[in-house]
Amino acid sequence: MSSTNFRDLPSNEEIIEDLTNDLHDNLSVNNSEIPDSTSTKLTEPPEDFDHSDTEDSIIIDDDFIDEAALKDLEISLSEEQLIENHINALNYKAQGNEVFKCENYLESIRFYTQGLKICPLKFTEDRAVLYANRAASKAKLDRKQSAIDDCSKAIELNDKYVKAYLRRAKLYEESDKLDESLADFNKIIELDPGNSDAHSAQVRLPPLINEKNEKLKEEMLGKLKDLGNVILRPFGLSTENFKLTQDPSTGGYSVNFSQNSK
Repeated sequence: MSSTNFRDLPSNEEIIEDLTNDLHDNLSVNNSEIPDSTSTKLTEPPEDFDHSDTEDSIIIDDDFIDEAALKDLEISLSEEQLIENHINALNYKAQGNEVFKCENYLESIRFYTQGLKICPLKFTEDRAVLYANRAASKAKLDRKQSAIDDCSKAIELNDKYVKAYLRRAKLYEESDKLDESLADFNKIIELDPGNSDAHSAQVRLPPLINEKNEKLKEEMLGKLKDLGNVILRPFGLSTENFKLTQDPSTGGYSVNFSQNSK
């Protein structure tokens, strides 16, 4: 039975943004009454814009692992050479662990990366550990998204790797991706029913997620109200003429219209 990858689904924020942007674009094309101030003009950043503080601009040399190229290379290697590469990769991992303990995180990333560049693809569990360890180093440097990506790669290679799920769950929570974090913690409970961190998260995260969703709903309604006023203005109406009433039993809303007397 196939299942939908939770992390492939858009977040609540993305859904809200897409919804309001689509409405906004349609209004801009179809309603000549919309003032210019409601349209958004996209401009390129100035030439002297400083990208140095953005996470995506923090690049460590040779961070990318080209697994397709590695696969092609391995075809030309003998079994003895593959075994030697595996041994060398484990040595790189050990060196990375040592410098990590000394808090030299950049150097540990380089060691783990070197290990990933030569560790034969068939040693999936060892490669998963190299990715997960590199994620730990990146997390120490506050490179959260890159660390999450490495955790995801480790999980792809070993879908029962509890430490990688736990590391990613914590990074998701620190990045305010609470739904994704809870999904990982739930998976950890499946793999390790006694995991105390996951049990704590199952208590801690749901109310935070509900609070966040309420804020997102208020934000969405506010944006829709602004757009609604633009649509209704030519008819002498506004969203104040419409009252939303929530049904406490279903959570749904009904809309009532009232024409204000002049």
